[in-house]
Amino acid sequence: QVQLVESGGGWVQTGRSLRLSCVASGNTVNINTMGWYRQAPGKQREKVADITIGGIINYSDSALGRFTISRDNAKDTVSLQMNSLKPEDTAVYYCNFGGRLETPEGKILLWDYWGQGTQVTVSS
Repeated sequence: QVQLVESGGGWVQTGRSLRLSCVASGNTVNINTMGWYRQAPGKQREKVADITIGGIINYSDSALGRFTISRDNAKDTVSLQMNSLKPEDTAVYYCNFGGRLETPEGKILLWDYWGQGTQVTVSS
């Protein structure tokens, strides 16, 4: 099992920055992807950014150019630097660790771990 603890959320004004961090504890073997999702009130959870163990990064359109994701494999941490924040970035942000394992039979197993979420509020 893996436990994820996020930190860094809070309240900021439009245009300011926040940095979210997520640290994992437990067995992180076979963790392939680390990422951040968010869920605004009344909306579905959406991916903000993720990064594979090989360093391949994906950003949502809304995050591209403003947010930067990074990971430290040795410390089992993933961070999200958020700049130029907008009111529409207001949401609960969740850390996600995605596991991947290929069995000897060639079957691919996938699973997810989630943090408890951290609130980000951007005021206009």
